[in-house]
Amino acid sequence: MAQREAMEYDVVIVGAGPAGLAAAIRLKQLAAQQQRETSVCVLEKGSEVGAHILSGAVMDPRALNELIPDWQKLNAPLNAPVVEDRFLFLTESGSWKVPGFMLPACFTNHGYYVVSLGNVCRWLAQQAEGLGVEIFPGFAAAEVLYGQDGAVRGVATGDMGIGRDGKPTAGHQRGMELRGRYTFFAEGCRGHLGRQLQERYNLRAGVDPQVYGIGLKELWEIKPEKHKQGLVIHSAGWPLRNDTYGGSFLYHLEKNQVAIGFVVGLGYSNPYLNPYEEFQRYKTHPAIRTFLEGGKRISYGARAIAAGGLQSLPRLVFPGGCLIGDDAGFLNASRIKGSHAAMKSGMLAAEAAFAALRADRSHDELGNYPEAFRGGWLRDELHRARNFKPWMSRGLALGTLMVGVDQVVFGGRAPWTLRHHHADHEMLKAKSEAEPIEYPKPDGVFSFDRLSSVFISNANHAEDQPCHLTLKDAAVPIQVNLELYDAPEQRYCPAGVYEIVRDADGRNPRLQINAQNCVHCKTCDIKDPTQNIVWIAPEGGGGPNYPNM
Repeated sequence: MAQREAMEYDVVIVGAGPAGLAAAIRLKQLAAQQQRETSVCVLEKGSEVGAHILSGAVMDPRALNELIPDWQKLNAPLNAPVVEDRFLFLTESGSWKVPGFMLPACFTNHGYYVVSLGNVCRWLAQQAEGLGVEIFPGFAAAEVLYGQDGAVRGVATGDMGIGRDGKPTAGHQRGMELRGRYTFFAEGCRGHLGRQLQERYNLRAGVDPQVYGIGLKELWEIKPEKHKQGLVIHSAGWPLRNDTYGGSFLYHLEKNQVAIGFVVGLGYSNPYLNPYEEFQRYKTHPAIRTFLEGGKRISYGARAIAAGGLQSLPRLVFPGGCLIGDDAGFLNASRIKGSHAAMKSGMLAAEAAFAALRADRSHDELGNYPEAFRGGWLRDELHRARNFKPWMSRGLALGTLMVGVDQVVFGGRAPWTLRHHHADHEMLKAKSEAEPIEYPKPDGVFSFDRLSSVFISNANHAEDQPCHLTLKDAAVPIQVNLELYDAPEQRYCPAGVYEIVRDADGRNPRLQINAQNCVHCKTCDIKDPTQNIVWIAPEGGGGPNYPNM
């Protein structure tokens, strides 16, 4: 096979999300200020910037204010300032609104904006390209390159035109090597290269396990009389049971659109729980369906969320590179916000890398990055939020009470820090110890089946390519997962990728992987109880194509 061509840069960035783009912009800003030529490229596995970006989202502009102070003059797509916050506790048939004076500060959003994070990233990409950043959408970083000294030297993109049998097809194109003096990994939650780097360099030594949620989201166009631009609604309670962490959001965007979503913590124990079906049930609640009546669903998607917070952050640097954004886990679970944190982490890493380049260093550790994080506002914010997820994981009633004590009484500075003791995949009970959950059939008005939802995610993968959902042991799904847990991958996947099929007589069960449905949420990689499923990057450009998400 032909040797890969190589391109050389000062900094290579994997992922064109908020963290990666903010890092690229900051590097170029510093280069312009110091009149020092600095080459920067950004790889993006989606077909375009924003194609794989999915978030609520209410955006805190703090990092954006620092990065691009005149963003309003430059027409950044932050056009819906928050005008009202509501927090509801839901029962099966009713709801209770929390009075404003009782809301902890983490649930208030004055001064923030309801946005499409995908559109924000598209705008950030324009700013980056205007500064000279090279952005390559449709190219998935498939491999980390290492030097003989063990330091990261860049990444290689995957070959295009590889058949399902693993052999080159007539349309085969060899991948490229993108070599950098420093390489930033900004792949988002559970990045597959970031995961490898954490293992190779033992970056998780001495920190808590990362814990996750799955966020499911739909975009609706609703009747004008039901729309209130800038209204932000969060809820907890029904349809989840008291012992299951989760909640919802309903954000009123521009042009009569609302973003509606549901988050379920992946530390749940009942293997019969189906996060997608819980989301569909939630939309039928009287307090929620009133907004959707007469409306039209436009798009659907799902994405895992790293929710462990400060206790779960890995060591951020290693020889030749660093982790930024949600590849490390910079998300404030109490505020349900991560884009500002991702951007700030990218900016801090960029400043450390630029200082190293000025000193003619390369391929070493950017120690100034974690040092700057420890001394800045981002660490302080995550410190104040550190107990939110551990408390809420102990049940809605106790969690709500203790979060109130932690946030209102102590202002997030309680003299204790709760720990995450178990990874999410360790939490499932055996099916013999769990109660099956019966979900209603979709009504096609407020609730929908998974395949019709995947259709409007615009997910697409070339049919004749190797499956990117790999199994360490092909026997485990039946001999272990089905036998002990009734194959929970059938339910925790929000896209119908995993299916147990049998012969006509109902015998000989086997796992069928419908990889073409995958929306790249990474839930299977996280929640599989045996950690037998490993998500790897498919051919570049594959996956969902989210509009305005």
